[in-house]
Amino acid sequence: MSPVRSVLLDLDGTLIDSQPGIAASAFATLRALGHEPSETLDIARFIGPPLGDMLRALLQAHGDDRVDKAVLAYRQHYGESGLFGSEPYPGIGDALHAMRQAGLRIYLATSKREVFARRILEHLELAAYFDDIHGSVPGGELDHKPELLAHIVSVQTIDVAHSLMVGDRRHDIAGAHAVEMRGLGVLWGYGSRDELETAGADGLVTSSADLARTVLSMLTGGCPKGGRFGAVPE
Repeated sequence: MSPVRSVLLDLDGTLIDSQPGIAASAFATLRALGHEPSETLDIARFIGPPLGDMLRALLQAHGDDRVDKAVLAYRQHYGESGLFGSEPYPGIGDALHAMRQAGLRIYLATSKREVFARRILEHLELAAYFDDIHGSVPGGELDHKPELLAHIVSVQTIDVAHSLMVGDRRHDIAGAHAVEMRGLGVLWGYGSRDELETAGADGLVTSSADLARTVLSMLTGGCPKGGRFGAVPE
């Protein structure tokens, strides 16, 4: 019997460009705490880590350590309007369809609150492609990718030798390797090639049009476990 093959997908910077909504909520949060963010502030470089880490970095510029208060303000704004400021990258719907047609199990693995991730995917009509949607939960125990991926592997009984984590930041690759899974880096998101290579990505993909092909290649022998950059379309 053929092994069950699974792909775990990050959300922000991998499936969707969420920068407009995240930026709007981050700016609103800073203003709610009495700060006026610079018009030149580049939010993109802060996207990817857990929310608390992102807001801590933004607050440091203002000498403010009220991270917990910032998280509450951010989630209120994001839940009301920010989450709708997202669009799928071109070709993502086709990629998800191709992976589904190939028989892969597809799971979302995001540091974003699970409830927000579900609403976004439903709003964008992408939720039906997923076997399940996983994200962070109240309490903080699944905020970081290693803990989140370990949880998904456990509850979904995933065979890590026949699975792949796909993401745009070093946190995705580190999380994959923490559970002995391969990590594929995408180059259209918020992380750089250098960041992903330094993190030890097992492959890179330059275009969303090549995502399904690269995932399928790596999961069917195109890049053996432990290989490095064997599935890089250039």
